[in-house]
Amino acid sequence: MSITLVLANACLLLGGVTMLIGALGLLRFPDFYSRTHSATMTDTAGAGFMLLGLMLLAGWQLITLKLVVILLFLLTTSPTAGHALAQAAMVDELKPLGLIEKDS
Repeated sequence: MSITLVLANACLLLGGVTMLIGALGLLRFPDFYSRTHSATMTDTAGAGFMLLGLMLLAGWQLITLKLVVILLFLLTTSPTAGHALAQAAMVDELKPLGLIEKDS
């Protein structure tokens, strides 16, 4: 078995585990802000690892360039969408759960 195949399978497995942990975070975290953080962080990391694994499996082909474009799009849009959701919640005055100290 080649080293590329081992790395590709490791990336795919790591991406799947990351997505599973993110799904558990959506179920376990108490408020909107922590759930949004969990979803955007694990979506970006999990899908990034999966796309990297697919790139390693594809080799140097046109599909690899397409996967790189998808990865760049995902790395741009997922954090931006999470930030926009959090900003909209702040404008709507949604308070996070837990203790938050006010600035003096």
